[in-house]
Amino acid sequence: MFGKLAKPRPPTTRGWLGHLVRLAVVATTVATGGVAVAVVGSPSSAAACNGYVGLTFDDGPTGSTSALLSVLRNNGVRATMFNVGQNVQNNRSAAQAQVSAGMWVANHSWNHAHMTSMSQSQMQSDLSQTSSAIQSATGVRPQLFRPPYGETNGTLQSVASSLGMRQVIWDVDSQDWNGASVSQIVSNASRLQAGQVILMHDGIQNTRDAIPQIMSNLTSRNLCPGMISPSTGRAVAPDGNPGGNPTTPPPGGNPTTPPPGSGGCTASTTAGTVWGDRYNTTVTVSGTSNWTVVVAVTSPQSISTTWSGSASLSSNNTVLTMRSNGSGNSFGFTTMTNGNSSARPQVRSCTAG
Repeated sequence: MFGKLAKPRPPTTRGWLGHLVRLAVVATTVATGGVAVAVVGSPSSAAACNGYVGLTFDDGPTGSTSALLSVLRNNGVRATMFNVGQNVQNNRSAAQAQVSAGMWVANHSWNHAHMTSMSQSQMQSDLSQTSSAIQSATGVRPQLFRPPYGETNGTLQSVASSLGMRQVIWDVDSQDWNGASVSQIVSNASRLQAGQVILMHDGIQNTRDAIPQIMSNLTSRNLCPGMISPSTGRAVAPDGNPGGNPTTPPPGGNPTTPPPGSGGCTASTTAGTVWGDRYNTTVTVSGTSNWTVVVAVTSPQSISTTWSGSASLSSNNTVLTMRSNGSGNSFGFTTMTNGNSSARPQVRSCTAG
């Protein structure tokens, strides 16, 4: 489905102003020569996400969707999957697995045809059939549409709008469909800025291999994976709702978590004891007793120990996904500084359920 035509670059889009996450850093206890000295946590380590980017994957589900989802989850990523209706119909379980893994599902046409050559009624039938297949398999009605090859016109946009979908192209093309190497994909992704969207594809090994490095780069720039707003087409804070029907957070809202009543939760950090080579962090969750929290540390730091939750770590131990296990609404972990003693953990998301 990919690589048939070079996908055109979209026109310059409007800038997006990301909200700042404020972590509750209470105090740090520094052990020096056996004497504990209490100091106030530095505000410079409090910002978790200076902005959000949209990681998108076209042409799924494929036979490699399970492998892609595994890599995404191991790296604490929620992404938007622009699915081909025919593929969804032939692999319903993989489409459902996308939603179960916390991804957002969207419409990428029925069979990846050149839609601008279609009549309006053909466009309507194609997109409607695709949305119905996605909803039947996942329970989610798509609110986003990406035209195959990025080819669009006013008629196609009007049809998508009539079906309750916003058209989304991309700001950065990973070139994975064009045989880009892992390093090339990582380099292309490094151009992402807050609010922007990158084009990638399901089913490409180099893309899966690039994800840990992409996330490391984003984390170093205080950028986090977000959802794509159906109102603006820009990347915004996740709303905690896997699958779709996202809502844009209100101005001034907390981009780490959804607004009250949306079914999400809030996660805040408290600094703990600091030693010469490591430090502790406690995360407190409010809004639900059944939660999943994703926290990241900045490489070369790495997470060595966790407690009071069901933990899974990324391959380089920089991203922790912690799920409630009945031990209460707080959990903790130890981070090895590995030469970087200034950075502090970033809460990427808190999801209820």
